[in-house]
Amino acid sequence: MLDLASIRRRLAARPPDRPEFSDDTRQAAVAVVLRAVNGTTEALFIKRAEKAGDPWSGHMAFPGGHRDPDDKDLKAAAVRETAEEIGLDISAAPVLGELPWQTPMSVRRRMLVAPFVFEIDGDPAFALNHEVAEAVWTPLEPMYHGHNAARSTPPFDNGAPSDGPDAFSGFRLAGGHFVWGMTYRMVQTFFETLDPAYQRLPE
Repeated sequence: MLDLASIRRRLAARPPDRPEFSDDTRQAAVAVVLRAVNGTTEALFIKRAEKAGDPWSGHMAFPGGHRDPDDKDLKAAAVRETAEEIGLDISAAPVLGELPWQTPMSVRRRMLVAPFVFEIDGDPAFALNHEVAEAVWTPLEPMYHGHNAARSTPPFDNGAPSDGPDAFSGFRLAGGHFVWGMTYRMVQTFFETLDPAYQRLPE
């Protein structure tokens, strides 16, 4: 199910799910970058740098960002942003598919985010810019099976579990990193796209 060959087949058979939007809707794109390591499929996450006034300050995310006027399309935006943020050139990497677009809940003006799934080989070196604090590879399997599902309150990187009223659901990665919010929803949407029987975890 989570090997790259199966992911390729399942995403190729799934047409893009793109909502209608108006001209004033902000558009963004992210790159869900996958690789195989000894038969285990891993996904690449970034930890955004902490910055006052940034609604995604310190969050775990996929590399990506807003579409610029010079971007040919949203896939081009994902490619450009990935190169700018972490120095990874995925312009020639196979695009396995496109996931359903997401709507962030933490911005006032409507924005749509298009996730594109890319496949790369090897262990590339990263060159992080000022927007990114860390790049992290993590296997898909524990997230798919909910083995690292957790609830936590900010600051998430302290690793302290919580089930109180202010706790958020997410995936606890190695190193204490916590995937929550829109990225958490994207990961689960990815699993639903691969497996219609996937049982979405609570938010």
